[in-house]
Amino acid sequence: MKTVLSGIFAAAFALSASATAQAQDKPPLKIGGILDMSSLYADITGPGSETAAKMAVEDFGGEVLGRKIQVLAADHQNKADLSANIARDMLDNQGVEMIYDVAASATALAAGEIAKARNKIIIFNGPGSIRLTNEACGPYTIHYVFDTYGQANVTGLAAVKSGLDSWFFLTADYAFGQDLEKDTSAVVIKTGGKVLGSVRHPLNTSDFSSFLLQAQASKAKVIGLANAGGDTVNAIKQAAEFGITKGGQKVSPLLAFVTDIDSIGLETAQGLLLAEAFYWDLNDDTRAFSKRFQERVKRPPTSAQAGVYSSVTHYLKAVKAAGTTDAATVMKVMKETPINDFFAKGGKIREDGRMIHDMYLFEVKKPSESKARWDDYKLLATVPGSEAFQSLEQSRCPLVKK
Repeated sequence: MKTVLSGIFAAAFALSASATAQAQDKPPLKIGGILDMSSLYADITGPGSETAAKMAVEDFGGEVLGRKIQVLAADHQNKADLSANIARDMLDNQGVEMIYDVAASATALAAGEIAKARNKIIIFNGPGSIRLTNEACGPYTIHYVFDTYGQANVTGLAAVKSGLDSWFFLTADYAFGQDLEKDTSAVVIKTGGKVLGSVRHPLNTSDFSSFLLQAQASKAKVIGLANAGGDTVNAIKQAAEFGITKGGQKVSPLLAFVTDIDSIGLETAQGLLLAEAFYWDLNDDTRAFSKRFQERVKRPPTSAQAGVYSSVTHYLKAVKAAGTTDAATVMKVMKETPINDFFAKGGKIREDGRMIHDMYLFEVKKPSESKARWDDYKLLATVPGSEAFQSLEQSRCPLVKK
């Protein structure tokens, strides 16, 4: 009997060793992040997005279809040409099967064209331009977290309905800022408001004084910030220093993250209305993930970083279900499979690549209302994805059948 058992264990060990050897023989499945690791969007995406992708891979088990999963990351430095070159190198030379995040809109549009030409899946978590699911859409492109239409629709609509019906925009002068101003202007005018003017500023501006003085002189009830990251933080801080908010004008960040609010401080940021796709303190599921993330990164995840974890997990599940990394087959499974996790309930990837999920309208708490650092938001409304995002009827994506 002992001999028989020994033989069984020996055979089992041999099979296990054989399987391990086969997994080691197969090349790794590589996914690549193109991120802002060092500039004004580094807190929003950057190293935190790389960490979120690695957490997703670890939680998935570290391998799929007998292949180890490897996470790569590169810094695009907010340069569109560099982003395109990184995407080209990842896909042509490094064997990357899927690109995630891509951080900013101009860099995302550039990398998206490279992925599209090579029939590779690219998932946008940090960029916001609606062009990514309109003119620049592709059969293997997914816009996962937020976009300028959704941000404008949730924030702009709420503001105008509350009586804040005249606007002046401070706009970052590149694809994202231009689209955010355009989409918010459309919402304001459609809802009965007026746009009194706008001024464009270079990306990564340190001195907003001349732009803010123009906004102040407009007498608009709302100064809409069509920018993000460090630009949003600097504009809000300087608006407070110039006494603009005390003078009665509201500053509305049209894209802000919990990291931005932490940088600004509740004393200055209190009362701001903002739209987000995710907040760490929404429910038990968001708190559980955020606690694990914070243990590594020393702060809660932004919506972009939470979206990286969710989208990488969704991709890996689809690869496993499809039994292949072939982009067309995997994308079909991704679009057919609802997304139900801490980031989205009943999420769905449409034919134009837009992932439809709930959006949230928050108000920034007063210092007296906050119990601890990062306790920054009060939930005002949950907006269903079908209402927050652009409808397929409005889409300018060539893939959409009308």
